[in-house]
Amino acid sequence: MTTCGEVLRTVTTRLHDAGIPSARLDARLLLAHALDVSATAVFSHPERVLTADEQARIEALAVRRAGREPVSHILGQREFWSLTFKVTADTLDPRPDTETVIDAVLAAVADRQAPLRLLDFGTGSGCILLALLSELPQASGLGVDASPAALAVALANGQALGLDHRVIFASGDWGRGITGLFDVIVSNPPYIRDQDIDGLEVEVAGFEPRAALAGGPDGLDCYRALAPDVKRLLKAGGRAVFEVGQGQAEAVAGIMQTVGLVVQGLRRDLSGIERCVIVSQSF
Repeated sequence: MTTCGEVLRTVTTRLHDAGIPSARLDARLLLAHALDVSATAVFSHPERVLTADEQARIEALAVRRAGREPVSHILGQREFWSLTFKVTADTLDPRPDTETVIDAVLAAVADRQAPLRLLDFGTGSGCILLALLSELPQASGLGVDASPAALAVALANGQALGLDHRVIFASGDWGRGITGLFDVIVSNPPYIRDQDIDGLEVEVAGFEPRAALAGGPDGLDCYRALAPDVKRLLKAGGRAVFEVGQGQAEAVAGIMQTVGLVVQGLRRDLSGIERCVIVSQSF
């Protein structure tokens, strides 16, 4: 007989040997997923005897994680802003650092009950836009992405969260073809320098969509492309918030100033890194 506790120890060792720092946590999540129980139950019932089918399911998941496939891809979901989002290999894995964008927007909104119009460039899983809509009950949103597969994930997330009646996800090339004015514009565009991508951790370089990572030779190509559209589409009194990579805030602020936007400030993430650039119209 093989127990849950024994398998947990075996999988933890296997993941640790594969160079995964969070081996024990990951092993617990994989067992919980395979057994369709809570992660707490994995600890609280180590004596549970596993069937051959259960062991086979766990083995299949462990092989994937030992190959450095992200846990979120294996589980098919990731928590962001205390909401559960579907994620796939077609989208970036929502990260805690990106919650800084949500904080920055909400801090700039004077009335959370106002019927604001939101625009999200490069929406991916839709996590930023949908998190904001969950906090702004009268707001509506447009999420734009060049990837049809990513848009399908975003739409599924909107439906799962009960927000699909307030959001549209559309295929597009940044602001091309978009008209009207928006109170809030957000974006977490690709900002990794092309030459740096292969040096990222395997979970990112090997499993996340390269098009959602690659920001050109200096990592700033997408900000240059976005700046004129943001200038054209941002309402007077509105705010645009961009996520940026470490050390990029000053350069991105300069790009926005070049098109006539006013930099209202920068916002640091929990690690103290300048993670967001906040801008407004110049009039």
